[in-house]
Amino acid sequence: MSNFPKSNSFDLSLVRSKIMGPNPLKLCEELLDGADLPCGSRVCDLGSGSCITSVMLAREYGLDVYAVDLWSDPDENRAFFDQMGVPASRIHPVKADAAKGLPFLPGFFDAVVSIDSYNYYGRDPDYLGKKLLPYVADEGKLYLSIPGMVHDCHSELPECLLTSWTPEQLEYMHDIDWWHAMIAQTAGVKPGHRGGWASMLLRTRPGAYLPAAANRRSLGSRPC
Repeated sequence: MSNFPKSNSFDLSLVRSKIMGPNPLKLCEELLDGADLPCGSRVCDLGSGSCITSVMLAREYGLDVYAVDLWSDPDENRAFFDQMGVPASRIHPVKADAAKGLPFLPGFFDAVVSIDSYNYYGRDPDYLGKKLLPYVADEGKLYLSIPGMVHDCHSELPECLLTSWTPEQLEYMHDIDWWHAMIAQTAGVKPGHRGGWASMLLRTRPGAYLPAAANRRSLGSRPC
């Protein structure tokens, strides 16, 4: 993908004020390219941060979005949603700790989207099956964009990485094979992989972004 029409519908100054690293809108748009997410699908934007991805999911994809984050303020997020013209009926700010489970009914979501946060809480092999999947419908899907290494090197971290990162910080980053093995430990989940973000690979940094999609079964349709 090179044009990013949905991401580019946002004012650049707004985007810059809302991001702390790679553009999450572009990561999200590329991750969802060709995704089966019918209009009105109920989606959790897990670890939504500044919630700019939540706005895109609601405004550009027509989804019913729950913006779930531990550190952002729901009232501030609601004001941002109003500023962006997204109806309150289509986007819902929720303060919750993803690592401890979510305050929703079982099977509540048709899909979960997570941009640059799953690597913080999803490295526990029991997490997916016990803390996240209970809230996803049987035909639901998980769309995870995870920062990672091209090849795992934790057994012998090179000095060039350790000049900018501590071993503890690098523990949040693994390669796609590591994540496939982690996700595959959960029954009923089939990991997928769409490859890295080409523009990200051109940057000088220790890791490349490796979007991954894990699905249980096909996503059911909802009327718009």
